[in-house]
Amino acid sequence: MLPFQLVGLYFDLRLRRVLPRYWHRFACLVLGMKVRVHGRPEVRRPLMLASNHTSWSDILVLSSIDDMVFIAKTEVADWPIFGTLAKLQKSVFVRREEKRSTGDQANDIAERMADGEIVVLFPEGTTSDGNRLLPIKSSLFGAAAMALPLAPEGVVYIQPVAIAYTGLHGMPMGRYHRSIVSWPGDVTLVPHLMGIMRSMALEVDVCFGEPVEYRVGSNRKQVSAKVEAEIRRMLASKLLGREIE
Repeated sequence: MLPFQLVGLYFDLRLRRVLPRYWHRFACLVLGMKVRVHGRPEVRRPLMLASNHTSWSDILVLSSIDDMVFIAKTEVADWPIFGTLAKLQKSVFVRREEKRSTGDQANDIAERMADGEIVVLFPEGTTSDGNRLLPIKSSLFGAAAMALPLAPEGVVYIQPVAIAYTGLHGMPMGRYHRSIVSWPGDVTLVPHLMGIMRSMALEVDVCFGEPVEYRVGSNRKQVSAKVEAEIRRMLASKLLGREIE
């Protein structure tokens, strides 16, 4: 599969978008991860998915559902294994602390969305413990505003997504067991990967909410608050096992 992906990247073929989905499905199978999908990605474009972030495994889970590209911090490019995979998936690496390069990065993201790619943003800006949603950073939605001039209908769709790790070995996963999958920044990647491989029976629920329209004149903070509320609601519903209004 790797040679075909390299060819797809070199010639910028649609193949480069499709192959990662099948690789990630295989990876989920190998790791024993059962993914349940509720709803579906919005079909209208340009589309940005805004999801909560618990672990590196979120990328495997989401990429197994549809053809997606991720916005990642520059350090990810240097990670063992996953840095190479991120490059092969043509992720967009951003250096948030360097404001001089922010505009170029946002333009790149906007062009990818305008080209029909599904761009995934983790607006918390870091990973959580999987039991809650951290406050999201409205500034990270700047790329949506940059994509507006390229949007045929003058609207960019931002779709809330919740990833909930809900089961382990066929049993409900309590908040204390969620540490098996959650990946805080101070834990080394390879030992964490081995821990998930040893568990080999994770159940994951992925919920796609109603898209929020971002138009010229939209208030970024209001859009961000609406997206955050929906992610929080869907995540809580799956973790608690009952619908939260």
